[in-house]
Amino acid sequence: MSQLFQPLRLGGLELANRITIAPMCQYSAEDGRAGDWHMIHLGSLALSGAGLLILEATAISPEGRISPADLGLYSDEDEEALARVLRACRANSPMPIAIQLSHAGRKASSRAPWEGGAQIAPGEPGGWRTEAPSPLPHTEGEDTPLALDRAGLDRVREGFAEAARRAARLGLDGIEIHGAHGYLLHQFLSPLSNAREDEYGGSLENRMRFPLEVFDAVRAAFPAERPVWMRISATDWVPGGWDVEGTIALSLALKARGCAAIHVTTGGVSPHQKIPLAPGYQVPFARQVKEAVGLPTIAVGLITEAEQAEGIIARGDADAVSLARAILYDARWPWHAAARLGAQVAAPKQYWRSQPREYKDLFIGTAHGQR
Repeated sequence: MSQLFQPLRLGGLELANRITIAPMCQYSAEDGRAGDWHMIHLGSLALSGAGLLILEATAISPEGRISPADLGLYSDEDEEALARVLRACRANSPMPIAIQLSHAGRKASSRAPWEGGAQIAPGEPGGWRTEAPSPLPHTEGEDTPLALDRAGLDRVREGFAEAARRAARLGLDGIEIHGAHGYLLHQFLSPLSNAREDEYGGSLENRMRFPLEVFDAVRAAFPAERPVWMRISATDWVPGGWDVEGTIALSLALKARGCAAIHVTTGGVSPHQKIPLAPGYQVPFARQVKEAVGLPTIAVGLITEAEQAEGIIARGDADAVSLARAILYDARWPWHAAARLGAQVAAPKQYWRSQPREYKDLFIGTAHGQR
């Protein structure tokens, strides 16, 4: 029996299998609003048979967007536009949908990847002054961000809480808080980007303070029966940076606050990172967090093959796997994985007749595969 296709609980949310769709920025929103591209893109992924779809990094304020074309959830117009997309997905798929709430910090005001991804300077079309824990640019030659003062911290914290309230009104099934990839909350965690001398900088306890305050604010603003969790970069891949020991300490503090899971990734805070890319290269970090913390743990990073994903779950390296580029390339990845692993997967009845003859029990609910 395939372990990848066993159910998993994240707090009060039950997933049909252990395949999650990672948040993937599309750089295709207009003033934060989801549009027709999101309808097509998310609609396709909602039919994939995965256990959970996590919406892309969604900014909690205009200045928190990674790019001018990032998705946002900070206005009534943003909320209404996303509601339209979610209605279409839910009308045609039972897949749970969560959202990743984010603030890009000093990595904001950037061009889309297909435009080179460089920072857009303040005063240039589409650009704005970024904000961060400290006045340290992400890389040489970029504009220096404004250091958040107490009023700024309060504003950002409340921005996360307000976005969580909007997510609740939209009926989203869970919230992932983005504390990874060099964005604002990761910037507070890493000594490479946090040079503050107040209670939010210096010691590990101080550097964790603001991300934990944000978690508490989101958890309080979102219905208690729906899960909230965090995505964390387990290492900066730079000597003297954020590391797995800090990740475990943060994860334990989150667990004590009611966090439902830890989504383990790496890197993003420094251009000096040295990442040893290889299939499943981040999975050992997920295992370390899982063993030390005891929360459901989601692994990500060059997980591309069904047997590879099955092994991660079967060995207990993680409780779920998260697919990004692999499911963009193959939006039916869970179907193909189920076929190779002898499992069953949900598919729309309109597609049941596509089931290959050699996999007559593949789709749940078909004549030969009742469950």
